[in-house]
Amino acid sequence: MVFSSCNKHTLKFTYFNTVSEISNDVWQQLNCTHNLYFHPQYLEALQQNNPKIQFSYIVLFNEKDEAVALATIQIVDFYLDSVQNEMQSVVEWVKCLGRKLRVITPEKVFKVLTCGNTFVSGEHGIFISKNQNKKLILARIAKAVVDLSNSINDVDAFMLKDFENESLFITNKLYEEGYNSFNVEPNMVLHLESDWYSLDDYLAALKTKFRVKARKALKLSAVLQVENITASRLKDLLPEMTVLYKTVSAKSSFNLGDFNLQTYKSLKDNLGDAYFLKAYWLEDKLVGFLSGIFNQESLDAHFVGIDYVHNRDYAIYQRMLYDYIALGIQKKVKTINFGRTASEIKSSVGAIPESLTIYLRHKKTIPNRILSLFLKRIQPSEFKQKHPFKNKKLIA
Repeated sequence: MVFSSCNKHTLKFTYFNTVSEISNDVWQQLNCTHNLYFHPQYLEALQQNNPKIQFSYIVLFNEKDEAVALATIQIVDFYLDSVQNEMQSVVEWVKCLGRKLRVITPEKVFKVLTCGNTFVSGEHGIFISKNQNKKLILARIAKAVVDLSNSINDVDAFMLKDFENESLFITNKLYEEGYNSFNVEPNMVLHLESDWYSLDDYLAALKTKFRVKARKALKLSAVLQVENITASRLKDLLPEMTVLYKTVSAKSSFNLGDFNLQTYKSLKDNLGDAYFLKAYWLEDKLVGFLSGIFNQESLDAHFVGIDYVHNRDYAIYQRMLYDYIALGIQKKVKTINFGRTASEIKSSVGAIPESLTIYLRHKKTIPNRILSLFLKRIQPSEFKQKHPFKNKKLIA
């Protein structure tokens, strides 16, 4: 299904329900496929394998009918009861208030229309072509999101997610549209130095304490067998990988949706070596896996799975972090985005926090006010930032 809407600013938007509905001309005009998160083959892999999520795409056109912006939409079911750990007290508070005012029922599914990528941390939901009025385009996308939600039954709220601090001068305009902002866990980013040519160079840049810790983890994990997972191999491994993935995702304090690991096969088929998977074996037992994508000058860590029974004895997760770093150095990327969660251990390998702002608005006025109070109580978990490098410039 495709339908359009125009406005007095000569920008019009068109909705698409599938990636295949978007013509090659549009992709060429946008010139966005160098960023794999806006590549049709990446987007198709997500949509084909996650049927519990409803996908849509918004394309903005200028007065010449040229595509100038793309927004990816994912509609997910969210339950307040799925919030874990330190946020549970806040959830109990909003449940109580919602019951008293009879406007929010905690047991009811909360359907959220998300502009952004629910499976990745970062600004991967909106692409704007060069030399465009970003404030105007964002305002039009916010309007398009509202209009789209009105055409879909049972949507409770809409969200625009994961804006970096540098974008806030543009996105703060969303307050005028009734949006509330909040931050959850930061994205942890490691900046690689140009004179690191191997993991040994990285290790040499560490202070003695952290280098000893790294070598101990590498020694403990030396018994693990590491396998590069191919698309053909995935069929055999997916059941065990899914168990390990769910073990990790259950510990997350804020999770918008479950990722169907069958998506991995489509990502490998569609993106080839740009998407990578590794399995970790303890003799004949799968005890972990990692996944990630090489996108432009960055390596982005995606989902991992860990057997926590063996994690401490064999330093499985630490080994994964060092393997990500080794891969990043080998591919000569500038940054490694480790994503959210486990901030302290990621900081111990040199990653620094990058704050990401989410904007959320309930469809109805009174619940939106309650939502505003709820979001003001949400704070990212505190952690002790480590400074593992001898040269302080490395963590600036």
